[in-house]
Amino acid sequence: MKAVRVHGPGDLRIEDVPDPRPAHGQVLVAVEAAGMCATDVHILHGTFPCRYPLTIGHEIAGRIVEVGDGVDPARVGASVTVEPHEYCRECLYCRIGQEHMCTAKEAYGVHVDGGMAEYLAVPSRLAYDLPEGVSAALGSMTEPIACSIHAMDRLGAVSGLPVAVYGCGPAGAVLVALCRRAGLSPIVVLDPRAERRDLALRVGADIALDPTTGEIEDIVRDLTGGYGFSYQIDAVGSPRVIEQAVARAARRGTVLFFGVAAPGDPATVYPQEIYAKELSLLGTAINPYTHHRAAALLPQLPLTELRTATYHLTDAAAALEAQQRGEVDKIFLAPGESLAGAGAGNGATRATV
Repeated sequence: MKAVRVHGPGDLRIEDVPDPRPAHGQVLVAVEAAGMCATDVHILHGTFPCRYPLTIGHEIAGRIVEVGDGVDPARVGASVTVEPHEYCRECLYCRIGQEHMCTAKEAYGVHVDGGMAEYLAVPSRLAYDLPEGVSAALGSMTEPIACSIHAMDRLGAVSGLPVAVYGCGPAGAVLVALCRRAGLSPIVVLDPRAERRDLALRVGADIALDPTTGEIEDIVRDLTGGYGFSYQIDAVGSPRVIEQAVARAARRGTVLFFGVAAPGDPATVYPQEIYAKELSLLGTAINPYTHHRAAALLPQLPLTELRTATYHLTDAAAALEAQQRGEVDKIFLAPGESLAGAGAGNGATRATV
């Protein structure tokens, strides 16, 4: 089968590799769509911890075409999304219900071969049925939605209070939509790109601001009655955003770190400010026990507002370049002919999902 392989920083290859077979307790998924995200770009550049050589891709959806021993044969033909993490089940964190903190965690597309391939064999328990009528492209977004749901669980937001979301890429857009469902108000998005601010308004933001404007602090003060934001979400992974969020936080406010900053990037915060305001600074990592909930929400979120493009699996290099340029909101790779070419190479296409 064809697979998108990264052999080291900057070394991307489309290779023929052996077809996988489902072992005991596994299903074989014919991949129909694999979402591309910033993590894939970081792996290609060597700026994200991974295990080379590697088939990348951790946002995966497809159809079960074969099952291994011990799996109900009735699963063949099911449209599924893949939860892309394996845990040791033996470390302290696995044994106290915090599997996503597992010290031996392995992720498809990061530590073991992932979904930018024609087929993928995974444990049956990691293949979640998609709601009827949900496309493969939409289904491949279950993983980032699951991460966003966990983030909202961590945020523990109370309705009717203001929230700021920094950055409105695909994950930021999902977080905005979830903030709307949670009843936060006003929902303020800060993003320097006009097209991302427009996206924010379409998916549920009340206000979208350019953070580079010289009047931004006055605007923030007016929007919050001078109190600051009760909740803030960094969906960028920027130390500068963290510094700004701490300064803009209301007393007893919460700042959530969702975006992945580069290892070693420092931020300057003032402990006295955290102490005096009783601030909560929270991290959020991946998607513990939220994949099922994310799949259920797929038909209800405004995901068709994303500008998308789909590339054939063999055009992965061009897709990664488009991802880095930010030409569209979301890019998918499709091994087959049903999706391939729907938007590839001709700019943004709305509602491909």
